[in-house]
Amino acid sequence: MQASSHNETRIGLNQVKEQLRRPRPQLKGRQASDEARDEVRALIGPAPSEGHRRDLLIEYLHALNDHYRALFERHIVALAAEMRLSVVEVFEVASFYHHFQILKDEQAAPAITVRVCESLSCQLAGSDSLLAQLQRELGADVQVIPAPCLGRCEQAPAAQVGQKALACASAAQVKALVVAQDVAPNALPQALTLQAYRAAGGYALAQQVASGARSAESVIEVLEHAGLRGLGGAGFPAGRKWRIVRSQPAPRLMAVNIDEGEPGTFKDRTLLEADPHRFLEGMLIAASVVGVDAVYIYLRDEYHEARQLLSRELAALQADPPCPLPHIELRRGAGAYICGEESAMIESIEGKRGEPRLRPPYIAEVGLFGRPTLEHNFETLYWVCELVEQGADTFAAQGRHGRKGLRRYSVSGRVKQPGVKLAPAGITLRELVDEYCGGMAEGHTLYAYLPGGASGGILPARLADVPLDFDTLQPHGCFIGSAAVMVLSQQDKARDAALNVMKFFAHESCGQCTPCRVGTDKAARLMAREVWDRDTLEDLAQVMGDASICGLGQAAPNPIRCVLEYFPLEVGVST
Repeated sequence: MQASSHNETRIGLNQVKEQLRRPRPQLKGRQASDEARDEVRALIGPAPSEGHRRDLLIEYLHALNDHYRALFERHIVALAAEMRLSVVEVFEVASFYHHFQILKDEQAAPAITVRVCESLSCQLAGSDSLLAQLQRELGADVQVIPAPCLGRCEQAPAAQVGQKALACASAAQVKALVVAQDVAPNALPQALTLQAYRAAGGYALAQQVASGARSAESVIEVLEHAGLRGLGGAGFPAGRKWRIVRSQPAPRLMAVNIDEGEPGTFKDRTLLEADPHRFLEGMLIAASVVGVDAVYIYLRDEYHEARQLLSRELAALQADPPCPLPHIELRRGAGAYICGEESAMIESIEGKRGEPRLRPPYIAEVGLFGRPTLEHNFETLYWVCELVEQGADTFAAQGRHGRKGLRRYSVSGRVKQPGVKLAPAGITLRELVDEYCGGMAEGHTLYAYLPGGASGGILPARLADVPLDFDTLQPHGCFIGSAAVMVLSQQDKARDAALNVMKFFAHESCGQCTPCRVGTDKAARLMAREVWDRDTLEDLAQVMGDASICGLGQAAPNPIRCVLEYFPLEVGVST
């Protein structure tokens, strides 16, 4: 055994512990430069005495991304220092969302980013060729990228130049905007203002509920008797949801989901851009009835025009409130379809990656910031005033084929007049197209349709007389979801539609669970083959449906199963 050297320095255990207890003068890793911190502070402001709010991280990332047209590493490091977060924590949030482009400091940000929608309705209208042409012909300083869905399916092919939406886009139109550097959101001059809404009697009902002139119980009873259900896709009864959250201990919060990312869906945007205050009044009534202290409105990032409008009208409402208002914040999504899932949206509002939570507990009990939370889709709240004013019986008297009420259907694809159609619940696809859409587009005959967006499955023309409503499509392997109806003709193939939506799911999977992350990607590759491997695809569908955490992975198998069931000859498999 070697003897110890007389010159050896010994450090006692207590001395090591003491050194470990001392706070570091600075965090490990790359340090934020003074210049970068100044640039960040110029956009987010100085830190308040209690420090920057953690839940505003995504809003701060937007401020940087908008100003510098990208997120540079120096700003990520500086933002982390300003918020007293680790760099990796900021980076993992920024890298989760598609609209944040992270660049090294020596890289150059694109002068303009052009997005071309590649969802099914836009693909049918030629978006693939538009995207390829723009990528060839626009300059090197213009970034042209595909977008999973821009929420403008009735305006296909849709594009976005900077923050300006472009309907029925052509290469010439996009080039003209790029040359003019016309990238600001479009104005919405036809939208109803607060002054016009109140002049027509708006907010009178909210005042009655807030003052107690109309009881909270009577409002809930109207919703229950009318049969109003959540219109974002899940269809949970609205009145029951209000009762559940109302029974929870205070403080209670509210989260409004306008992250309308389901391909084929555009009803929320259409309504919001025309009449934001009918929605806001419904929101205030819900907040008053349930006893909500604060409301967080989550709006998808692609809706720049709607965000400007809603910001302006919210400011006007808060400056001249018709009744006591809860605390209201408008939050901006960042390009993540998964944030349409209620718990993923709540994670995003809290400034985190938009990954769905395991349940229980349910968000009605433990939701936003750990508090009981009332979560609603935009359209559900948009109906509240009309139902309470007109009564449940008037609404329930509508409907066809034994169904009750009215629904707004987002119709796109091979029809003459696409758009949002207010029609009786339970109307069939054939009736919807003939009576509300002017029939099929010239030269097209009905071949198939997707009744509930990308998630809702695909049905053949022979099933075009099935009522479109909650619970009517499940026997056929489909569901109504958000009532996004995409119509295919004899010029289209169901297999191509199924592949399009599966690629969308693979792109939008949050990656949290293996069945969805791996299953959607593997399914898309198998579905691209001329002949489908039926056994493997059915196994994948079973695993995704049974083992995925949230509705994305659970619904992703629907197009696979529908093609195998209704269109087997297209994929070379036996019936």
